[in-house]
Amino acid sequence: MPQSLSKNTLHLVFSTKNRHPFISDEVRPELHAYIATVLKNLKSPAITINSVDDHIHILFILHPTVSLSSAIEDIKKSSSKWIKQKSTPLSKFSWQSGYGAFAVSESNIDQVTTYIENQQDHHRTKSFQEELRMILTKHHIAFDERYLWD
Repeated sequence: MPQSLSKNTLHLVFSTKNRHPFISDEVRPELHAYIATVLKNLKSPAITINSVDDHIHILFILHPTVSLSSAIEDIKKSSSKWIKQKSTPLSKFSWQSGYGAFAVSESNIDQVTTYIENQQDHHRTKSFQEELRMILTKHHIAFDERYLWD
C-alpha cells in the first residue's frame, strides 16, 4: 500500500492530583476549549470533552504522526500551566501523573460521546475510582490498586 491510513479514536481519562476538586463550573468551559485547541494544534481533533470537579474525559482522533504519549504530555503540561494562571486558588493545580487511554471503535463513538457528555449525572452516584475500575475492567486491563492512584 503506497500510503499510510489510520483513524485512532481514543477515550482519554485522567484526574487532578489526589483528585482535588479544582475543576469548578467557572473554569470548566474554558478548560475544555483550551484542551480542544491544544488537540487541534496537534491535528488531533476533539470529538467531545467533559469533566467533573476532579477528573476529565476527552474523546479525540489521534493524528497518525502524533504519539499518544506526546499528545497527553502536551495536553497536561499546557493546560496545567494555563489553569494555574487563572486565579490564586488554582495556582496549586496539578494533573495526576498517569492516565487511562482506551481505543474506541467507530461503532461505539456515539455511545462513548453520550457517556462523556453525561458525566455530571453519572457522578452523582459513582466516584472517579469506581468509574475508572469499571472502564479498566470493561477493556480487560489488569491493574494493581497500589499503583492506580496518586
